[in-house]
Order: sequence, then C-alpha cells, then structure tokens
Amino acid sequence: MSENISLIALTVQQQMQADTTGHNFDHIQRVVKNAELILRDLPQANRAIVLAAAYMHDLADDKLVTDLAAKQNEMEKLLATAEFESDQASAVMDIISNMSFSANLVERQTLSLEGQIVQDADRLDAIGAIGITRAIYYSGHFGETVYDPLIAPREKMTKEEYRQPGTTINHFYEKLLKLADQLNTAPAKKIGQHRNQVMLDYLAEFKAEWNGER
Repeated sequence: MSENISLIALTVQQQMQADTTGHNFDHIQRVVKNAELILRDLPQANRAIVLAAAYMHDLADDKLVTDLAAKQNEMEKLLATAEFESDQASAVMDIISNMSFSANLVERQTLSLEGQIVQDADRLDAIGAIGITRAIYYSGHFGETVYDPLIAPREKMTKEEYRQPGTTINHFYEKLLKLADQLNTAPAKKIGQHRNQVMLDYLAEFKAEWNGER
C-alpha cells in the first residue's frame, strides 16, 4: 500500500506544485505530517484512507477547480489505479466532499474517524503562524483588501456568501479563530490551542500598529 500512496503523492505533487493560493504541495505535505502525528494516538484508524484523503483533499476544492465533476471523476480513477478497493475509495471521496469549512457552514457534516483526522490535519495548517501567512498569501492572490475597520466580520453565512470577497483580517474572525474549537481529536486540540493564541496575539499587534498605538 505504501507504493500506492506514493503514486497518489506524486500525482498530487504534479497537479498542485504550481498553486499560488496557499494550497500548493508544501501545504499538502504539512497536512500529511499533521495526519501522521494524529494517527500515532489513533492507531485504530485506517492509515491508507487517512493518507490518501490528506494528499488528495484539495484536488476538488471548488474555489480552485472550475469543473468539479470532472476532477472528482479523475480522482476516482487515481484511487482505482492506486488499487484502492471500492469501499476504501468511497471513504476517501466522502471525506474530501464533507471535510471543508464551507461544507460545514450550515450544518456540521458527520465524518468517519479517518475524516475527523484529515479535517483536523488540514485545519491545523490553517491556523497559527503558517495560517497567518497562508491567509495573507491567499488574499494577496485574489487582490482582497487587507483591513477596513468599517467592514464588520460576517457572522452566519451560506456557502455562497462565504465565497464572496472579504478582507484578510475579517477572515480570521469569520473562519480561522473558529477552527480550534471545532477540532475533533485530542492531539489536534492540544496543538490548536497554542496556534489559536498565536493568531490572537498577531491580531492584537496588528490593530495596535494600525491605530498608531505602538
């Protein structure tokens, strides 16, 4: 199975290496490392399903892909080539379809243990120092405003509303600062507490400097 995971990793690397939105292969590798860290405490989870979903989770991200159905079909073919049984492939695709923040805006989706691990692994890379960097990188790619004190963060949003442009700083309040409380597994929650504080400290410093207080 390790050779099959390597095939998936290589394919994902080829497709995501040139990404300039903060979802490139460096991000994928960090998510995989996070997943492997969580797996140490949850050895009962299916490792192959976790790693495949961790590698493939951004291939069908609807904010990055124009033809979602075609990409999902391509992913299913990749899993078949990697010799995943149909039930394993379905488990991987179910995780990818239901783990994102936007998929859980209106109603929280039920995830398998493997799905909870991959969701946590991905969310850990969205917070802390790396999360700050990725948020700025993503906003810069799409030309979003960094901060406007007259624009309040949005509270409850549909997926369509969430996809509308906002400001970089508001993104912390609309999404990133919510993630630590939504983590599923004990190892991720422990890491998430520290990374959440890193973001809170950054925002306090940012606003103090913006307002000329220091």
